[in-house]
Amino acid sequence: MGRWFLGMALLIASAAAPALEFRSVAVNAAVLYDAPSNQAKKLFILSRYYPVEIIVALDKWMKVRDASGALAWVESAKLGTQRTVLVTAAEAEVHAQPDAAAPVVFKAQRDVALDVVEITGAWVKVKHRDGQIGFISDKDVWGI
Repeated sequence: MGRWFLGMALLIASAAAPALEFRSVAVNAAVLYDAPSNQAKKLFILSRYYPVEIIVALDKWMKVRDASGALAWVESAKLGTQRTVLVTAAEAEVHAQPDAAAPVVFKAQRDVALDVVEITGAWVKVKHRDGQIGFISDKDVWGI
């Protein structure tokens, strides 16, 4: 009986967990800091379109996680609402349909950011900056 209650409590807690929120860098270069202040230590710079996971949102600052797992603070104004993903595979195939057997539209190299059009199960419909659109496996990208 105790296991049942524990199991139910874990199920309810996991159902109540918030969904992951991702944004992308909206400026040419966004400085990330070790604290929510321009006077804090500068850690690194992320380029435009780089996706980040929002961990904490304050008034003018957001604590974010990047694809490597690093946590840092960035000014909220530096992030946009455009959803992007970062290619993590050495070379990822983008298909015409959400199917590995579908024709390949284009290939994307590691660290290329692609705009998210739609997420459908294990596939993400993406758009490349040059206009090409297709489906990439969620195993080949970070940011969803």
